[in-house]
Amino acid sequence: MDKNTVIIYRNYKSEIPSKAKILNFKNYCRKTQKKFLISNNVKLALNLNLDGVYIPSFNTNKKYLAYSFKKKFIFIGSAHNLKEIRTKEIQKINKIVISSIFKKNKNYLNLNRFNLLSKLTKLDVIALGGITKSNIKKLNLVNCIGFAGISFFE
Repeated sequence: MDKNTVIIYRNYKSEIPSKAKILNFKNYCRKTQKKFLISNNVKLALNLNLDGVYIPSFNTNKKYLAYSFKKKFIFIGSAHNLKEIRTKEIQKINKIVISSIFKKNKNYLNLNRFNLLSKLTKLDVIALGGITKSNIKKLNLVNCIGFAGISFFE
């Protein structure tokens, strides 16, 4: 992983993650010169001085726009359709993760629909969903600045 790698801590379980655990991730990312974002918790990201926050597609809240942020604070959001893309634009995110490009689930887009969606926004687009070593070269065919994955990095 290079220095442009961003690590997002996602925890959608009912228990609140401990600040010590998050600070351990933060320190690791600082040492390895990677950006560290937490999912769906703007206040915690600000309190712990993290690099940014990831806003999932199901979060349509705009209250955090009233907060003040440091200049390089990153907002990354995810979307699966045009309506969610427009919501993320209103939420003032910097980059958008569109899924699923290859993984055949309920949000499956395929290359053509992914390209159509990515051209309907001026935001930087990141591809997600089913990316493997065998299909990673196909990302050159779509309009994206990078890719995200869980199983790809395991």
